[in-house]
Parts: sequence; C-alpha cells; structure tokens
Amino acid sequence: MNSALIRTENVAKVYESGDISTAALRGVTMEIAKGSFTCIVGPSGHGKSTLMHLIGGLDRPTAGSVYVDGTDLCCLDNRSLARLRGGKIGFVFQFFNLLPGLTAKENVETSMMLSGVPEKEQAARSRELLALVGLADKADSKPSQLSGGQQQRVAIARALANDPDILLMDEPTGNLDSAAEKEVMEILHALHRHGKTIVIVTHNNDIAGQAEHIIQVKDGQILLP
Repeated sequence: MNSALIRTENVAKVYESGDISTAALRGVTMEIAKGSFTCIVGPSGHGKSTLMHLIGGLDRPTAGSVYVDGTDLCCLDNRSLARLRGGKIGFVFQFFNLLPGLTAKENVETSMMLSGVPEKEQAARSRELLALVGLADKADSKPSQLSGGQQQRVAIARALANDPDILLMDEPTGNLDSAAEKEVMEILHALHRHGKTIVIVTHNNDIAGQAEHIIQVKDGQILLP
C-alpha cells in the first residue's frame, strides 16, 4: 500500500502460562494505508484481537516491529507509548467500557482529562462530539439510561475526544441489533469520509463487506489474497 500509517514487520506474539506457550501471531507483516477503511477478519482465537492490541500499543510483540506513523512502538517506553496512543489512536470495544457512574458527557471528557485538556474546553468539546454522533440531547444521561446503540455512539465520541488519526475497533457492533448497527456504521463511514483511518476487527460479514480492504488472519498468520 502507499502512505502506510500502520505497518508491522514479522510480528510474533507468544503468551506464556506456566510451561505452556501459545503462539497468537506468527511472523505477521502487513500495512494499513492512511485514510483507509480496513477490516481484520478470521476465526475466533486466531490472532485478530491480538493484532489489534499490538498495532494500538496496548500490548508489545514478542518479536518483530510495529510502526504507527513511522514510529516503532517497540522502541518507546511506557510513558511515550501512552502519549502516542492518547494522541493518535482512539479505541472502541464491543462492550462499550463506559463508566456507569458518569454521564455521557463526562465519559467523553475522561479521555481529555488524561491529555491535560483544560476543563472548559473539555465541556465544549464533549458536547460537540455527542452532537456529531447524534446524542446532543443525551449529554446528561448515564449509561443505564441509554440503549446499546446509544452507548456505543458515546464510546465513539469518547474515542474521538483527542482527534486521533486512527480509530481501532474490536467488534464494535457485536452487541447491537440491526438498526443500531446501521446507525453506528453510518457514523463510521462519515468519519472515514472526513479522513479518519478506520480499522475494525469483526466476525460480521456484512461489516467486512463495507470495508475498502480486508486482512484475513488464520492460525496467527495473514492469508494472502
């Protein structure tokens, strides 16, 4: 691909549990272009989520290199890695991961707090992002007062809080009905049209069918097209 924003070189990940070693990834080399819409697909337990965690800097490979915007994540200390994640990558997960005691607005603000954004700016930005995902009227609602689709839209707004280049998503529609899935995908396509790089891990063939590029993972390796 041209203009690779994400790149891995011969990445391996081995998990150790006592005397047992499990190879989750086996020499994965791949690229994801800036501004692309990519789905990572494959059977359960074959390394999809592990690959997402590595390219998102949530875990470190056993061997090989992971590059985000030209930076080798393996060369960063934990503080530098956290700073890169906070500035360049937004995460959305299947189970929303919203803080139940906070309102939608406050949940969005949590990402900005960690980045040192002034409180007044946090409030304005969070309301702007909730409006972007169609939830301007739910800013003061807590997660228990929202539907699954609405909670996922709050999670997307939170992921956008620091205006990241990349959105990494692990089964973002896995807990949603068809109507809510459609709403979330419409938001993601709009973000893609505005230049965001979207990477989704999914089992859903309908979601994968909407991607520009598909990366197939099986037995910890990339299947060539």
